[in-house]
Amino acid sequence: MLWDIDGTLVDSAGHGKHAFEEAFEAVMGRPPGPVEFAGRTDHQIALAMLDHEREALPRLLDRLATALEARKEAMRRDGHAYPGVPETLAALHGREGIVQSLLTGNIQTNAALKISAFGLEPWLDFDVGAYGSDPHEERSELVAVARERVRAKYGEPTDAVLVGDTPHDVRAAHEAGARAVAVATGFSDVNALRAARPDALLADLRDTPAAVEAIARVARSAASD
Repeated sequence: MLWDIDGTLVDSAGHGKHAFEEAFEAVMGRPPGPVEFAGRTDHQIALAMLDHEREALPRLLDRLATALEARKEAMRRDGHAYPGVPETLAALHGREGIVQSLLTGNIQTNAALKISAFGLEPWLDFDVGAYGSDPHEERSELVAVARERVRAKYGEPTDAVLVGDTPHDVRAAHEAGARAVAVATGFSDVNALRAARPDALLADLRDTPAAVEAIARVARSAASD
């Protein structure tokens, strides 16, 4: 079970975006131009900010981690986990056949920062996730990374289910031969998510039993194929 972070599990109150802008200005000596953030990996965002000049990419991503670390307390103060998220993660944790981790565009350091800022780390295995710091620019390619890490730690996985808040998440899952659960808590509304044809669509995770059953149903259908 691979969870997206921003817009799905937490609202970081814009601190991730601000950290990116601060990191860019520290490295390049000027503010970045306008860049689309939603549904993109940090690798993609950084390259867009750099106008695809790769030389400064490692320095920018390193500085990004430092910038968000400096904002962790402010992020905790200003942001929040979405309603029902802790309860849903806790209810799925330990279910036979389910391992929960992350598939996120955030670099791994910042993924851990955002998750720990809101106390969600007890239910997630960071070791088998896939991140924006992995050497893949497309979100769909990260599914194979996560599968290989699950295979190495737990044995052969049956399948992957991605939970995310944008059509990018749904497309990434389907392009990788995985299942997708869409949650309309973040950057995309219900109609946009429905058009992407997820395997399940939830308005939010407030109704924990219903959310858990919908997610588990998708997982069971994946396992039965």
